[in-house]
Amino acid sequence: MRTTVAKSGFTPTPICIVLANVKPNSTASSGTISLRCRCANRCEGFTLPEVVVAAALLLIAIVPILKALTQANLNSVIIERRTQSLCLAQGKLNQIKARSIYNFDNNFSESNTALGNLYLCNVSQTTVSSNLKAISVSVGLDLNGNGALTSDEVEVSLRTQIARRW
Repeated sequence: MRTTVAKSGFTPTPICIVLANVKPNSTASSGTISLRCRCANRCEGFTLPEVVVAAALLLIAIVPILKALTQANLNSVIIERRTQSLCLAQGKLNQIKARSIYNFDNNFSESNTALGNLYLCNVSQTTVSSNLKAISVSVGLDLNGNGALTSDEVEVSLRTQIARRW
């Protein structure tokens, strides 16, 4: 009586491995080549649980990496905006300093001045004494596009004092 045992999980597929033994001989016509064939059982592909586990491990590894890359990109954009705002604010302060050499008595206050690429500037001045003014320059990106720089849109604020030279 013959009993069969069912193997769970996979069905083995025989693979034939061919080994060739060449026996050199003095005559080419009498040379023989003997071939031996060995068959091995091998499962082709992956089982469903293996694929599910591998996918879960990849998902667990990729999600934090993607979060880190997203945060790095966001930080890069913020730093770029602040750097651009700082350059524009320094340029505006330099313009005011240059104008103040010969026109110290002028009012340098400005509101919502466009500096290009949606950047806006507010300039305020306070007279400290007859020969000294405090200047404040705020620059930021107009995020809502209304043409007015609000306090939450300000990226950089610079303050300086200008003295009368003559």
